[in-house]
Amino acid sequence: MTEAAAEPARAKGPGVYAWYALGVMVIVYMLNFVDRQILSILAEDIKGDLGLTDAQLGFLYGTAFAIFYTLFGIPLGRLADIWYRGRLMAIGLAVWSSMTALSGFSTTYAQLAVARVGVGVGEASASPAAFSMLADYFPKERRALAAAIYSAGLYVGSGLSLPLGGAITDAWNSAFPNGSGPFALAGWQATFLAVGVPGLIVAAWVWTLREPQRTGPRGEPLPVAKPGAWGIFLREFAAILPPFTLISVARHKGLKRNLIAAAVIAAAVTAMILLTHDYAQWIAYGVGCYAVFSWVQSLKATDRPTYQLIWGTPQVLLCIVGMGGLATVTYGFGFWAAPYAIRTFGVTPHEAGMALGIPSAIASAVGVIAGGRLSDAWKSRDPRGRLFVCMLSSATTFPLIILMFTRPDFGSYAWMNPLVAMTSSAWVGSTVAAYQDFVLPRMNGTVSATYVLGSTMVGLAIGPYASGKVATVTGSLQMGVFSLLLMPPVSLFCLWLVSRKMAALEASKVDRAIAVGEPAY
Repeated sequence: MTEAAAEPARAKGPGVYAWYALGVMVIVYMLNFVDRQILSILAEDIKGDLGLTDAQLGFLYGTAFAIFYTLFGIPLGRLADIWYRGRLMAIGLAVWSSMTALSGFSTTYAQLAVARVGVGVGEASASPAAFSMLADYFPKERRALAAAIYSAGLYVGSGLSLPLGGAITDAWNSAFPNGSGPFALAGWQATFLAVGVPGLIVAAWVWTLREPQRTGPRGEPLPVAKPGAWGIFLREFAAILPPFTLISVARHKGLKRNLIAAAVIAAAVTAMILLTHDYAQWIAYGVGCYAVFSWVQSLKATDRPTYQLIWGTPQVLLCIVGMGGLATVTYGFGFWAAPYAIRTFGVTPHEAGMALGIPSAIASAVGVIAGGRLSDAWKSRDPRGRLFVCMLSSATTFPLIILMFTRPDFGSYAWMNPLVAMTSSAWVGSTVAAYQDFVLPRMNGTVSATYVLGSTMVGLAIGPYASGKVATVTGSLQMGVFSLLLMPPVSLFCLWLVSRKMAALEASKVDRAIAVGEPAY
């Protein structure tokens, strides 16, 4: 059996509505990353007003957001497989936009951390639902391009957040110096409000998107929404939310193994706290690791075929590490580029935002779309093509970051920025399509959540914090950024190992799923 049989309804290519829906999703992803990335251009002002360290800034940008983004992303990925995906995106957009706006009223580190958690919870719905819809809107040979165009919204949003945030902050501080504005808001607080509110309007637009037809392995139509979908979601959520996880795993006779894992994770968390004294970072990370382990246990018991094609396949686990390593560099660079410029070269947030943001947005969009096109073309000639694009992205980004962060002046630093942005973004669309090549169509939402899990738990939750911690300890943000470059060799090695088995895994996925209980259509 082959997946080609599952494509008859889309064999003639995507229609006009598919491209329209993709355009709407790009706007959603732009807002997603404006709200997520805005912290970068505001970091220096927040650090000064709230008295934070670089490690704490890395925690706010990375871990506080990433852990709950991951925790909710897992059950929301499952919900995307069985419920209305456009509605799910709309609800999530309304939640994260509201929490971004509420960030503007934060006056302490703890309050801002809670708001960032809320942003992570809301944003967890977007990518699993979007990638699942795109897989049904577009035929297999166009999926990497569609995923790349959607992912371009990430980089456009990230790039626009810098000039937008810098302009609003500087304008507000000039008009209302020393907290003299409405509600005594500082410029960074007003910026959170300004970028959060528009998302509530866009959420109503997203609600109107039509659902594409779901299909089975042989192209047979499946229901758009499964009866009792929200009950299934709540059970999935209970499977990862302590202490309800204990009830869930006990039902599946996995309590002993779960408690052993909890003890090992607790010991590791304790060791990291003693080493770094960063309680919030490692407690949050430990909770995330335990929740993921519990969910995988539950998935194995309730959907053995999905478990087998994802977590039961060693090459997918290597992808999680390897592609998570790519995300470590991308997220770390994306966060620290603006604070480094402000701190090292003495430019204002508005100057840094204009010089770094727009060129980065354009270059990143070009990089991710070009990477998607190259991925589709390379894949058509070689089953390993998508992985090779990811490896090429990692290998070219490494030396460019070194060159950029050793420039003696802001002008040459800014000129290097779009080159790094272009190469460091080229892997994203290829990664999503590669993950989907491992599984059956009905599993696209879950495997998309797995992609998000790897990029956040390995990349976002570790990269910005670790580089910030190195900067805090050494007193050098440059050294903090360079510490990110420990990951590319790991990524290249992991992806090379996966490439050796890629063709066989893709060819055998239907048979392997049937062997563990998938219906033989």
